[in-house]
Parts: sequence; C-alpha cells; structure tokens
Amino acid sequence: MKIFVLNSGGSSVKFKLLEMPEEKLLASGSVERLGKEDAVLHFTNTDGEKWSKTQPVENHEAGIKLLIARLLDQNKGVVSNISEIDAIGHRVVHAGEHFTGSVRINNEVITALKECYELAPLHNPPNVAGIEICQNLIPDVPMVAVFDNAFHAEIEDYVRTYAIPYKYYEKYGIRRYGFHGITFRYMTGKTVEILDKKPEDLKIVSLMMGSGCTANAFDCGKSVEASTGFTPLEGLIQSTRSGDIDPAAVLYLMRKENLSSEEMDRILNKESGWLGISGISNDLREIFEESNKDNYRAKLTIEAITHRAKKYIGAYAAIMSGIDALVFSGGVGENSSKLRKKITSGLGFLNIEIDDKLNNSLKGEGVISTADSRVKIVVVNTDEELVIARDTLDIVENRKN
Repeated sequence: MKIFVLNSGGSSVKFKLLEMPEEKLLASGSVERLGKEDAVLHFTNTDGEKWSKTQPVENHEAGIKLLIARLLDQNKGVVSNISEIDAIGHRVVHAGEHFTGSVRINNEVITALKECYELAPLHNPPNVAGIEICQNLIPDVPMVAVFDNAFHAEIEDYVRTYAIPYKYYEKYGIRRYGFHGITFRYMTGKTVEILDKKPEDLKIVSLMMGSGCTANAFDCGKSVEASTGFTPLEGLIQSTRSGDIDPAAVLYLMRKENLSSEEMDRILNKESGWLGISGISNDLREIFEESNKDNYRAKLTIEAITHRAKKYIGAYAAIMSGIDALVFSGGVGENSSKLRKKITSGLGFLNIEIDDKLNNSLKGEGVISTADSRVKIVVVNTDEELVIARDTLDIVENRKN
C-alpha cells in the first residue's frame, strides 16, 4: 500500500511517500517559504536523486500541487498515476478532547479540528487546509488524522489541570494537553530499540528540539508529563515562542503597550523565543555564530535555552524518581553537539555524563554518554512520517477488514 504522508505547516508543506507495510521510502519532498517569491521546492526520489528549485509559490494548494506533479513526473517521478496512492496520513497538532488516538477523517473530524483553531493557531489552520486540499486533488482516497497530543492522553488529571477556576475547564476545555507526541512515540520506541530494553523498564526524559520544542517524561511505558500545555506555547524556550512566562507579565505588557489579544498572541508565538531574546534570528546556528563573536544577546539566548532545558530534566527526574535515559531529537537536538554538551554539563549528580568524543563525532543516531554513565544519553533521528504511515495503514486496513 502506497501511503502519502503530509505535514502542512504555517509556511511549509512536507511529504513522504512510503510503501507499507514494508516501510520503504519511495519519495520525499517539501516546499519552504510558502507565499514568497523565493519559495524553495525540494524533492528526492526512490533512487536518492535530489532536485531543488526556487520559484514563487502562492499558497499551500500551489505547493501541494507542485509536489504531486513531481511525484508524477515521467522522468524522475515515482508513480505513473495519482490513483496509485492508496491512503493519505496527515499530521494534526491539536484535537482538544475530541480524540485520544488517530482517526479516519470525515466531515465531523474536520469540524472538530476547526473548533480547535484557537488552541494551535500556527498549526491547525494549515493542517486542515492540507486535508481539504487533498480531498480536492486526490478524492475518494481514505485519509487519517494522526494527532500530536494523543501520546499524552494518559497524563494524570492532577498534572494536566491548571489552578484556575475549574469551571473554565468544564466550559472551554482549558487544561494541559502536551504536543510533539508523534515524535515522542518514535523517540521512545527507537530508544528502547537502541538500548535493547523494554519500555516498562525505562524512565526517559526526551528533549524534542526543533523550531518547536517540548520536553517529555516517559515513565515505564507511558507519557506522564509534557512541557507544552494548553497550546504549544508553554514550556521550553522555542525558536519564536516564549515558553514559560508569568501570565501577569503578559497582562502588564498588554496594558502598557495597549495591545489587543491578537497582537499579544503574535508576539508570544512569532516574535519571542530565540528570536526575541537574541534579536538576531530564529535559527540557532546563526545565534551560535554571533555568540562566538562575543555578542551578549546571542550568549544570553544560548544560556537561557540551556537553563530552561536543565530545569525540565531535573523536574522530570524528580517526578519519576529517577532517570535511565536522556534523549535528544529534532533539528537542533540531532545536529547541535554544542547545545547537547551545554545542556548535559553539570548533571553528574544525576549520573548523566556525556562523552565528548562520541558527541562531537556522531553521525546519525546513537549513544553519546560515557561508558560509566548510568543514565544513557541517546540521539535519535526522528521520523514522524513513518509513525503517521503506520497509524494510517492500521486504520485503513482495519476498516477494510
């Protein structure tokens, strides 16, 4: 079965085409900088041949059409007809309390996702746009929604409850949900494989560090804590999101600057985080470059990111009464040996000891802790699309049967 996996984000669309259940990657691609004159298309076919092009791409629909056209290209494509696609899996960030697992998409599901727009304003609208575009471009193909918060569905009520009048949870569903669950499913599964352990025998702290960041505590087979909350805004300092902040500071700023709720939402989600502190970029590589030039705000940004990550590692070790593995993933977690070193430094009291040689020389994924470190430090190259394809296969096949 050929499964088309789509991740439709705010300014980009990414896809993978996989042959399932063999889990064979047939093609992958993306369109970055949607809505810009210099949008960039990337495409890799089954043979690993790469193709890129810079051109104007007006919106999500135009981007998805371009990617499908590459799939069908007579010379470098991988399918001869769109009908060869048997199912489509979509990454969806937030479904509130509507769903606790992956579901086949119908009109009721789409309505529920639209009701959650305010909970994930950067993600749910483009997620739904991707679904509706695929309905038009590839009609009558079964589609499945795989939710980013479903992994955290079993978090205890006392962990997910905010200390505000309970009636607001009952009325609006305001509680902590947690995100990046698709990645955490892959991270924990791969860590179990690398360490040759059973999930129920491990206490894992995972740091998903990409443009979005979440910390997760995984205790003996299930997620028990996540740093992101009601929306993906809470928790670690992220590329453009503030992470944890005193709500009173937000209210104070709104009064002082006469800001609307929409303007404050934009500041917290799109103008804060690494970008907001540094004033340089939301790309940590550029911030590290400026830090090497002794730029104060660049150095401040890196120290703030490091401190917040360490705080969550310590907190999660406390609530699990220990830790067996510390796992890094995401674009930054997988590729920044410098940040991994800074975050793990000084954690010897938790029996976390990084091996500098392994950390600096690692290509791909593996263990980077010292031989005598009781807590294993693991780097995992996440594959959200594979998790989505597995769920899509399972739901479509079960529906057939």
